[in-house]
Amino acid sequence: MLVRPLRRLLGRPSVVSYFHTTHPWRASKVIQKFKLADIGEGITECEVIKWSVQPLARIQAFDPLCEVQSDKASVEITSPFDGVVKELLVQEGEIAKVGAGLCLIEVDEEVSVEAAEPSSESQGEALSPQPSPTVPPPTETKSQVPRRLHPMDPNYVSPGTGAENVLAPPSVRHFARQKGVDLAGLMPGSGKGGRIEKRDVEASLVQSPTTTGAQPIASGQDVVVELGRTRYNMWKAMTKSLEIPHFGYSSTLDITALHDLLPILNAHIPQHFLPSSSRPPFIAVNPSAIYPASSPPDVPESQQYTRLTYLPILLKTLSKAMQEWPLLRSSITPTKADTGSSKPTLTVRPHADISVALSTPTGLYSPTLQQVDTHSIYSLAARLKHLSHLGRQTPSGLTPAEMPKRGGTLTVSNVGALGAGEFASPILVPGGGVAIVALGRAKWVWDVDRGDGKGERRLKLGVSWSADHRVVEGAELAAFVECWRGYVEVPERLIGDGL
Repeated sequence: MLVRPLRRLLGRPSVVSYFHTTHPWRASKVIQKFKLADIGEGITECEVIKWSVQPLARIQAFDPLCEVQSDKASVEITSPFDGVVKELLVQEGEIAKVGAGLCLIEVDEEVSVEAAEPSSESQGEALSPQPSPTVPPPTETKSQVPRRLHPMDPNYVSPGTGAENVLAPPSVRHFARQKGVDLAGLMPGSGKGGRIEKRDVEASLVQSPTTTGAQPIASGQDVVVELGRTRYNMWKAMTKSLEIPHFGYSSTLDITALHDLLPILNAHIPQHFLPSSSRPPFIAVNPSAIYPASSPPDVPESQQYTRLTYLPILLKTLSKAMQEWPLLRSSITPTKADTGSSKPTLTVRPHADISVALSTPTGLYSPTLQQVDTHSIYSLAARLKHLSHLGRQTPSGLTPAEMPKRGGTLTVSNVGALGAGEFASPILVPGGGVAIVALGRAKWVWDVDRGDGKGERRLKLGVSWSADHRVVEGAELAAFVECWRGYVEVPERLIGDGL
């Protein structure tokens, strides 16, 4: 009974649906030239210290590409694209110009494609009774590459310690490569966490001089030494400084009152600036019993200290004088061909930005303390401590955050901390503001003008100024120094200004 209905069912024409897959996007390969961006004011070129990738290597956005060293800081360059590195245009140890290409990266660009719909003429066509084929699920043609985590991601796990993953600064890698030393054979190093330092490479050169290929230097012969990157930039900056007519002015400041005030300030350093070992014991009385008190900001270990010096106080008083003298808060904007004006301009800033000359193992730098007038003496001391910590690293740990594109309008050089000299002749470089002051060694002297003619023993500090005489008059600089003297020799004025 069931055979006839089944035959009828099999003999009827069936309607079949045809499925098709549309591809609205098509990937095309495009070569992108990655250029070196402007990383600082006055920086026109950088030295490529280390490449983190090799040709034909697949990279993703935010992956490190290379490390470059300028006369101001060492900067890690990351990739803005996902793609494949096709060619390195600048090799390690070579100079890259700002705006020039660093490498070529092949990236995928998606292009819209109109997909054609197949006709449905065959709908309703009779088919033989065959089992319908099983349509496999669509497979993705583009292979999925697992995306690596960014080094700043909390889930990022650093790779193992191989010959290519030696923990060493870029400058040490460059130095070892020049001397032919394999860093993998020096692990672990003498630095923190097994970091290989330059002294480890030098020690290996002393122990095995024949393996490095270095030629011994005979005594009594001249040795030709090439200028390093930072010192060569200092050479160029000093050469350009000859274009600036300098006006020099020297004087002495009586810092006896500061000397008497310093122990009081040291005895009341805020707790969040002190190391944990120097903080006072916990107080049993809770100041937040009724309402939560404002908590102090977190201060990293590199900014903690136990003793103040004269420098942060001098910087604070200098910022007070700069607020009264807008000329010393101004920077020179040279003429530009696109503006059509033949006259330079002065840009007056609302706050006191002061650069500090910093001598480091890798050279001379001038990091900037921004908005000094808005900081306390204690916070300035913390920032100076942090700058010193970054400068002692090899290579220099100073970044564009400490070396901004727009530097200070005034520079301070504390040369008195290194020698016994009282006065100097500081040099102003283009882009370094309108004036520079060198602080000498403070000395106790007998001042015959005090004590009703009998004289008094006073602590005097020699200061030496150089100003850009194109915009700063000699009388203006002298009057500004006297304004500064009013704050330095009477520090109680800071209390009145703070109320």
